[in-house]
Amino acid sequence: MKLLLITAVEEFEAEVIDILKHSGVKAFSYQSVKGFKSNGNNIDNWFPSEYLSVDSLLFTIFSDCNCIDDIYKSINEFNKKQETVSQIHIVTINSEDENFK
Repeated sequence: MKLLLITAVEEFEAEVIDILKHSGVKAFSYQSVKGFKSNGNNIDNWFPSEYLSVDSLLFTIFSDCNCIDDIYKSINEFNKKQETVSQIHIVTINSEDENFK
């Protein structure tokens, strides 16, 4: 089982949902979050500037399907087409919890 976390600005909500649905994800949740970047942060293009909050979304997906590579591919293709600084960000975490059986 893997945990996927995806962050994106609110303007990309429909695109992220579309990527997840077409990748075979059966269930996910998301919520509004405020993005923030402090001075000296080395994460480029995560949030636009320091001390300015950004309305963003955090998607949470638990998955054991083989769709994770497709999700990464779709997100990378989407990001390459963007002319803005904002991108969709994704991270995968292995889950050791056995309560999903």
